[in-house]
Amino acid sequence: MKPSTKMRDEATGRYLPVIYPEELPFWEGAKKRELWLQRCCGCGKVFYPIGAACPHCFSMKFAWERMSGKGTIHNWVIYHKAWTPWFEDKVPYAVVQVELEEGPRLTTNLLDCKPHDAKIGMPVEVAYEDITDEITLVQFRPAKP
Repeated sequence: MKPSTKMRDEATGRYLPVIYPEELPFWEGAKKRELWLQRCCGCGKVFYPIGAACPHCFSMKFAWERMSGKGTIHNWVIYHKAWTPWFEDKVPYAVVQVELEEGPRLTTNLLDCKPHDAKIGMPVEVAYEDITDEITLVQFRPAKP
């Protein structure tokens, strides 16, 4: 996988993430339906967003590790405005902050759930959405009982 600087998918008009070289393990993992994040070799904490140094102890030594993909909703918001044309038929939609079992929080979309059914503390699990041949987004959905 190569870093991507393409801003929009021409087929759908959807905005795409810019992929930087230091993020490649995250995006390559997503393509394989795996969630990979960095674990600090100094303090042992998993961190996100992806970076060159641990935000907890500032160590620059880390290893990529596969996460469980399980977490809970820490916070959420419902959007009633379509900020781009691609979202016009999707409003309202929920954007959630998921706290992973491993600790870090990721902000993402909540799939397979009505926006008003989202609740703080709701168990969720990782889901993947193929956007292009190169880009798969990490999303979340309610956990199966």
